[in-house]
Amino acid sequence: MKYKVIQKFLDYGAMVSVELNRQAYVLLLDPKNYEKFKKGEHYKSYGGLARSSPYKISVPSTGTWFIVFHLGKDEGNLKYKIYFL
Repeated sequence: MKYKVIQKFLDYGAMVSVELNRQAYVLLLDPKNYEKFKKGEHYKSYGGLARSSPYKISVPSTGTWFIVFHLGKDEGNLKYKIYFL
C-alpha cells in the first residue's frame, strides 16, 4: 500500500475521526501541501502517527482537504472507517 486518500470539503472546527485496524499515519493536508506530499517534497500537515483508535483531527479552516492514510515503511493492508463530526 503506497497510500490512500479522500478529498472532502470541510468546515472550520469540524472533526475528522478515524478508526483503524492498525497503526498508521493519518494526515490532513490542504491542496497545496497535498501536491507537495505527492511529489515527495517537504509539506505541512495536521495529524500524524495514529497509534490508537479513534484518532481525531480538528479542521483548522474551511475548504477542500485531503485525508491521507499511509503505513510509512510498513507494508500490508489498512482498513479504516472515517467519520466527519
